[in-house]
Amino acid sequence: MEYSTTFPYHANMEWLTEDEQATWRAFLQATTLLEDHLDRQLQRDAGMPHMYYALLATLSETPERRMRMTELAQRTKITRSRLSHAVSRLEGNGWLRRENCPSDRRGQLAVLTDAGYDELVRTAPGHVTAVRAAIFDRLSPEQAEQLGEISRIIADGLNHPQGTDLPWLR
Repeated sequence: MEYSTTFPYHANMEWLTEDEQATWRAFLQATTLLEDHLDRQLQRDAGMPHMYYALLATLSETPERRMRMTELAQRTKITRSRLSHAVSRLEGNGWLRRENCPSDRRGQLAVLTDAGYDELVRTAPGHVTAVRAAIFDRLSPEQAEQLGEISRIIADGLNHPQGTDLPWLR
């Protein structure tokens, strides 16, 4: 398939080459399919979307399994309003609870409960199996290393761009 590399009103723009366009579209398809694959696995095994699992996993790795809501939003790259909705749902399952922040009266902490930790422990093997089957079983060790390096370069370049209104900072 041939792609147009210019539009009349953007003649000076450097468009993607055919190879770059193919790589970009393959990347988009792979990331979309991977997120869908992991969502379906976690919905089937735990009745939760991948984002909720990421919240539980992130909290499980913090001291005392607690974190300020604003920091959790930044770490998981979701808006504060989306985080608040997710935490409410996870609270309803008994997997998280909110606490007032002792150092900032306006702040709140998200706390992973014992029941939430137990659910994470129960769900983790299936999730790891899904990730391994989708990515690491398909790649050579060298390709997996390259994927990690490439992903870190992309993430580092996008994580803190200057002057950008990032949704998870709102």
